[in-house]
Amino acid sequence: MRNDLTIYDKVADDWWSDEVRWVRTLKNLVPGRLAWFDRHIDWQGRDVLDLGCAGGFMAEALAARGAQVTGIDPAEGAIAAARAHAHAAGLRIGYDVGVGEALPYGDAGFDAVVCVDVLEHVADLQQVLAEVARVLRPGGLFLFDTINRNPLARLATITIAEDLLRLLPRGTHDPALFIRPGELRHAMQGAGLVPGPITGLGPRGINRRFDLTFGPLPLTAILFMGVARKPAARP
Repeated sequence: MRNDLTIYDKVADDWWSDEVRWVRTLKNLVPGRLAWFDRHIDWQGRDVLDLGCAGGFMAEALAARGAQVTGIDPAEGAIAAARAHAHAAGLRIGYDVGVGEALPYGDAGFDAVVCVDVLEHVADLQQVLAEVARVLRPGGLFLFDTINRNPLARLATITIAEDLLRLLPRGTHDPALFIRPGELRHAMQGAGLVPGPITGLGPRGINRRFDLTFGPLPLTAILFMGVARKPAARP
């Protein structure tokens, strides 16, 4: 089975335990993403939606930066783990179960939407982007990452990361759902968003547990991050 989204519920009880290697990989990606996202936005006091938040790694990192965070994900078990951990940590993060194609929020409610490790999994990319644009305030930012679609990306993310190194469970991704930067740029424009810069994301080192650490890279052929803006309202 490809694009197997049940994996997030299966490990929900161990999400914050650091006992599951592939979950640690997801946790280790957060600082690398924020090393670039932080250049584009001051999170303090911003209303931020973490779209596809899973067990809350990114949501908690954003809350620590002073954002008012809401997280949403279709995995009920992961959302329960996120709620429990935020409560134990004394963090005020709102979590909801839902999908990006039908966000249960009013129009123009967020200053930013963060969407990482998600776009290559969704059922309807154009509808998700339309919903992102709808819930963003004028001038708001969409910050994302996803996987490029080409033979090198397939080799790196499926053959190596899933099948050989087991950095992710087998079946996590369907390469047919990977997205070329030009395709995503066109889709964002179709949703009324103005695409901004992109950069690569990838391994930058190894930590004491011999897990990979991540950060921005010039190469966008495998993983790439980007930012887009909802146009500001005309006076």
